[in-house]
Amino acid sequence: MDPALDTWDFSSPLISLWINRFYIYLGFAFGFSLWICFQIVIRKQNKNLQEKTTPKASQDLMTNGYIFRPKKEVFVSGVKIFYGSQTGTAKGFATILAEALSSLDLPVAMINLKDYDPDDCLVEEVTSKNVCAFLVATYTDGQPPESAEWFCKWLEEAANDFRFGKTYLKGMRYAVFGLGNSVYVSHFNKVGKNVDKWLWMLGAHRVMTRGEGDGNVVKSKHGSIEADFTAWKAKFISRLQALRKGERKRCRGNCKKGKCESNQRSSEAMEPGSHAQEELHHGDAEEEEPFGSTSEEESDTEDHQSQNSVIDVEDLGKMMDHVKKEKREKELQEGETSVIRSTVKSEASERRAMITPALREALTKQGYQLIGSHSGVKLCRWTKSMLRGRGGCYKHTFYGIESHRCMETTPSLACANKCVFCWRHHTNPVGTEWRWKMDQPEMILKEAIENHQNMIKQFKGVPGVKGERFEEGMTVKHCALSLVGEPIMYPEINKFLKLLHECKISSFLVTNAQFPAEIRDLKPVTQLYVSVDASTKDSLKKIDRPLFKDFWQRFLDSLKALAAKQQRTVYRLTLVKAWNVDELQAYAELVSLGNPDFIEVKGVTYCGESSASSLTMANVPWHEEVVRFVCELVDLIPDYEVACEHEHSNCLLIAHKKFKIGGEWWTWIDYSRFQELIQEYEDSGGSKTFSAKDYMAKTPHWALFGANERGFDPKDTRYQRKNKSKDISGC
Repeated sequence: MDPALDTWDFSSPLISLWINRFYIYLGFAFGFSLWICFQIVIRKQNKNLQEKTTPKASQDLMTNGYIFRPKKEVFVSGVKIFYGSQTGTAKGFATILAEALSSLDLPVAMINLKDYDPDDCLVEEVTSKNVCAFLVATYTDGQPPESAEWFCKWLEEAANDFRFGKTYLKGMRYAVFGLGNSVYVSHFNKVGKNVDKWLWMLGAHRVMTRGEGDGNVVKSKHGSIEADFTAWKAKFISRLQALRKGERKRCRGNCKKGKCESNQRSSEAMEPGSHAQEELHHGDAEEEEPFGSTSEEESDTEDHQSQNSVIDVEDLGKMMDHVKKEKREKELQEGETSVIRSTVKSEASERRAMITPALREALTKQGYQLIGSHSGVKLCRWTKSMLRGRGGCYKHTFYGIESHRCMETTPSLACANKCVFCWRHHTNPVGTEWRWKMDQPEMILKEAIENHQNMIKQFKGVPGVKGERFEEGMTVKHCALSLVGEPIMYPEINKFLKLLHECKISSFLVTNAQFPAEIRDLKPVTQLYVSVDASTKDSLKKIDRPLFKDFWQRFLDSLKALAAKQQRTVYRLTLVKAWNVDELQAYAELVSLGNPDFIEVKGVTYCGESSASSLTMANVPWHEEVVRFVCELVDLIPDYEVACEHEHSNCLLIAHKKFKIGGEWWTWIDYSRFQELIQEYEDSGGSKTFSAKDYMAKTPHWALFGANERGFDPKDTRYQRKNKSKDISGC
């Protein structure tokens, strides 16, 4: 074999590789290209995934694979709660709201509008990022409370001053909750509405609809003003939480799936100056609603109508059919809803009690024993005094009532006035007609007597209490329907009076002269009182602050109705110094209108400082001043004379001369004879009537005006008095 050939055969694979090297290079190049393409595809997929999960603002700030996150933007820096309160309710609500907001970890400040200067401070809220909550009450005649007078005056002037402009408070965010009572129809929540309007006129942004608290439990949306505030507070806190997330507009639930505009806007707003933020402010401008509106549905309708879409002509017929169908379904649904709402509202109105939980708590603290849903009983201080033998009230002096056997109660805590001298400090409800749940008179009387007896039992064994009077006190003989409120408003007042008389209990009913029809329809009572707190229209409005617009005509008609009564009638005058003591001639004219049997003139009793009244000790007349007023009044009414006096109560009694027989006064009442007469009246079906002189009794000497006892029963040890050197017995 040839050696050269063997060498060639050995090296032939290498030669073959050398000869085919081009194909080898091509294979390597192709494989490397595939690897590069694979890497490009993977990186592109990762990039797309990252774009989906990373917000746009973060993508723009991404450099070399690193994300530089900006500092988190603060949308709400704090909450300022402004309150304007007269009786303290708005201040109490402000405190409750502040406590509720403390859980949100936000700075909260409570500000009394009395101490706030809007001229210097309000404009700061434009850039402060605070949310301002205004809790303001409406006071007499739709006026703001004293603490908010200057703020409201400044705000009104600024809103109507062209120099401030419509953008003065642009950027300020606010919410308003007004406190009022819908029985004052003409100015219900007027201050809250005005504050809301004026802030809006100055360019401030309302973050939520205005809340309106209603002290009228019948018309209150949630049953009481406290419940109204609780509902508004919950909405405010919810809205505040949304604002903290950057949501400017409440989500209405109309967003497409996975594309909530509120969430998108809050994330896009992270970048200042972005196009998304401009759209956000544009949305805010569109959301801003007129100041008078409180409906959230209006913005829903506007949002729905603002959606622009292109409809093919061929689909127009189908679209119209669909719209008509939706309209029919909506009308049907609204009809059913309105029926349900009206039914629920009607049922709620029927079931709604006059005494709310908050009112029950307040009255219980004052010593009331509450009965059912609208009545109450309380032990009079003179009842306690007479149990100890320390003297009775002026009714004991004037009419012979046994004060330790007298039950002070009312079947209606509601009143139609808010008198400045109200000794209950306006804790009772107000109203012009009966719209509450009504309890039966049998239940009211039964529980009133039981509660009264239980309060009397507490005096058993108390030092000074006389055993004989304690035993007598357990049997109620008199009922003073003058505790609080307007008892004549109670629809079953006549039945209640009949039950009293069946129990041999005399009836002393007091009314505020605002219900003439009820006075005319009233069955006979032992003695019927009408409060005559002023003699002119202006002074009556100032002192009694009545709810009725036609209060003066109602007042005059009540006096005329009183004149037609055949039983004992009384004018009750409460003298408020510097308010109603200079109207003697006008009082005399009112006396001729109602022709009462008696006129009680009493100096106002100061019951302590109250934010609901401007009354002070300076308005309380001295006894000598009351005596002087009475003597001057008697000179103008020739058919009357001064009969009795109770110095301790600062009270005098003017009586018609028909009760002065043979030179002696007969102002006291023969209670046994009255019970006989009222029984005859009931047995005859009301045909057998009787007059005031049919059950009168002789007045003892010690009760007469000018006596040394000054109206104190000499039998009572506390009032054993020496002759006074000071003589005020003569007019």
